[in-house]
Amino acid sequence: MEHIDVAVIGGGQSGLAAAHTLLRRGLRPVVLEASDCAAGSWPRYYDSLTLFSPARYSSLPSMPFPGADRDRYPHRDEVVAYLTAYAGRLDADIRTNCRVRAVRHNGGAFEVDLEEGGLLSARAVVAASGTFGRPHWPALPGLEEYTGQVLHAADYRAPAPLAGRRVVVVGAGNSAVQIAAELAETARVTLATRGPVKFAAQRILGRDLHFWTKHTRLDAAPLGRLLPRPPAQPVLDDGRYRAALAAGRPDRRPLFTGADGTKLVWPGGEREEVDAVVLATGYRPDLPYLADLDGALDVPGNPRHREGLATGVPGLAFVGLEWQRSLSSNSLRGVGRDADRVARHLAAYLARR
Repeated sequence: MEHIDVAVIGGGQSGLAAAHTLLRRGLRPVVLEASDCAAGSWPRYYDSLTLFSPARYSSLPSMPFPGADRDRYPHRDEVVAYLTAYAGRLDADIRTNCRVRAVRHNGGAFEVDLEEGGLLSARAVVAASGTFGRPHWPALPGLEEYTGQVLHAADYRAPAPLAGRRVVVVGAGNSAVQIAAELAETARVTLATRGPVKFAAQRILGRDLHFWTKHTRLDAAPLGRLLPRPPAQPVLDDGRYRAALAAGRPDRRPLFTGADGTKLVWPGGEREEVDAVVLATGYRPDLPYLADLDGALDVPGNPRHREGLATGVPGLAFVGLEWQRSLSSNSLRGVGRDADRVARHLAAYLARR
């Protein structure tokens, strides 16, 4: 069995930030990435995805996001290229196509069981596998009876396969509104939400919103511990999405109340043929490999932690959780702060041992 300092599970933005900060603390992490490149889930997001933060606020530690225009909003493929370059500059052992099946206790260490075979013995573990592998499929009225096409935003890539069709997008977040507006250019689209869509201005007094959250220190404020559950994020908008909804492309309706075959039932009793339902309903932490590690997860499978440090499993930490510590915890701009804090605590824990 191979013995290592720290197993970092996940090679996306969170895992790379964790590896960087662990190296600075004198530890030798091994990054275990399930896919074939160290860019996490970014290559699998929909084609038109752009960041909601400008390039100047979208960097991991010690490597600014490239490009002359620091105020542009980078495209998905730019982020993939950035993360790939970041991984190439790290003096870390990054192993791709290396999926973790399970993490267990083995004496005073962790036993990391790899899906393709083999075991690692790690003194500490950082779970940085993100959420993309666990799309949230909420219990919606009638959805089980609906016989049309149902897909999650995790499976959506481009509008072409749904062109000319009747589509309902469920959700009120950034991705839901962006996907619905994109589809509405070539399809008949409704955005179905439980309540009105809440917007936040992308720019205030000529500055991007992230300028203000950074300089007021709201972005890094440790508010996560005060929140019983992560609050819904408003849709960042420069005006285009509010204008699209106002024009009915897409239109916005309350959530459907049932289904009958390929028909959805709207409040008031109207039944309408719908070709496809797209669930832009978010994700949950993807941590199945911790199921056998007593005390790591609660009953629904969410991590038990305080600001990224496992509350019941010494030597286990998390990086990249939504509101792990602050508003920016699961973003390119903020994950480095949380990773540094976790690395500091793990280094101290291992030094004591």
